[in-house]
Amino acid sequence: MVLRNVTFWRGFVFLGFSSFGELQLLLFALFFSLYLVTLTSNVFIIIIIRLDRHLHTPMYLFLSFLSFSETCYTLGIIPRMLSGLVMGSQFISYVGCAAQMFFSASWACSNCFLLAVMGFDRYVAICAPLHYASRMHPTLCAQLVSASFLSGYLFGLGMTLVIFHLSFCSSHEIQHFFCDTPPVLSLACGDTGLNELGILILSLLVLLASFFFITISYAYILAAILRIPSAEGRKKAFSTCASHLTVVIVHYGCASFMYLRPKASYSLERDQLIAVTYTVVTPLLNPIVYSLRNQAVQRALRNAFQGSLLSKR
Repeated sequence: MVLRNVTFWRGFVFLGFSSFGELQLLLFALFFSLYLVTLTSNVFIIIIIRLDRHLHTPMYLFLSFLSFSETCYTLGIIPRMLSGLVMGSQFISYVGCAAQMFFSASWACSNCFLLAVMGFDRYVAICAPLHYASRMHPTLCAQLVSASFLSGYLFGLGMTLVIFHLSFCSSHEIQHFFCDTPPVLSLACGDTGLNELGILILSLLVLLASFFFITISYAYILAAILRIPSAEGRKKAFSTCASHLTVVIVHYGCASFMYLRPKASYSLERDQLIAVTYTVVTPLLNPIVYSLRNQAVQRALRNAFQGSLLSKR
């Protein structure tokens, strides 16, 4: 059956932050500043971990790939969002929208799996420190990173196919600043119940499976920390996990709110603010909370800065 109100066009139009009126230039200045800091910080982390041999350990290897994943994720979303704040509504082709959804979903899913891998790394480091070097060997680390990215791409592809298998109605205006699944799904016509269920199942597999492994890892970590006799020892052991827990709470909190709920509860303006959190704030949170506050990374940064000064003399 062909629906009469179904039309075919070459793409969509982002309305972005058009409802914010005169505040758009202020938002541009704010988001542009945050993005520069985010991009610079993540690239710095990748370079420092690459160059400093003292950071060639599994923990910092995973950190560098998390920074790489976050950088790729923001590159596909934020530059277009910034141009939309200056130029107003933007056109994106049908294929371009599908590509943006695929890559953003893929990198977001990869981040979830990388955070789970990092939780496993902390579990081995605290619960089996004497066997850490033998268990977290380079081959296993490479396999865990590869599996995280491959799984992310597969789930991203699945989510994209579920959405773009639909027919879209006459409205082609996306009340958002990128092709995220909730706003694009809201443009679909006909019965989208099965598609909503498909997105929910995929989201549950990604979020709950990875969060389950993180929870199990930290259950063992907590038990091991409580067995440490000295308060100073417990504090030191927990401090190695605090940054990871902070990032996990923010990342999974925003993602769960966005994707683990029915279509009827969508609020596009509210969802835009939540989307800003996980596209702008969370990628900035990673290098600040997880890496730049780390003493080993700070020492590597100082050594690199001092080395650059000596080379100029």
